[in-house]
Amino acid sequence: MQLSFVTALGGGLIRDLLIKDIPPNSIRDWRYGTVAFAGGAATFFLYGVPPSVVIVLDAAGLSLFAVAGAAKALAFDTHPFVAILMGCITGAGGGTVRDVLLAQVPVVLRADVYATAALAGAAVMVIGSRYLKIPRAWAMALGVVFCFALRLISVWKHWNLPRLEVH
Repeated sequence: MQLSFVTALGGGLIRDLLIKDIPPNSIRDWRYGTVAFAGGAATFFLYGVPPSVVIVLDAAGLSLFAVAGAAKALAFDTHPFVAILMGCITGAGGGTVRDVLLAQVPVVLRADVYATAALAGAAVMVIGSRYLKIPRAWAMALGVVFCFALRLISVWKHWNLPRLEVH
């Protein structure tokens, strides 16, 4: 259950500390932890679900968290570039902390289009809302769709980012 909490809320917790929203929402509001624990319990009982379902649900969560994280950072008057980075941290940070706790190389450090999709979705939202003056809700929806599509297409097409080979 600790891993479900860290995975679901770790990225937002890190973002909130960085933008000085203290104490973080995940600590202030009991509903965050409850939802994370319910997700952990559901994962336990749904063990054996086809990997394709997990990939789609993970891509959806990544997309929503990345865009919402960037939007929250903008609401705290961060620079648009920093808001994009905060979106990436919100989307991918919890899984990174989980991987470290499990003594595994984090997913974002492997050759995979994961954090890049989060950055791209957050960037679409920030650019759309701040510079193209698209209504915030529409810009957020575009960011979510872009991140989700990029993540799923990259898995489907086996796209990977270049890797540094250390010998």
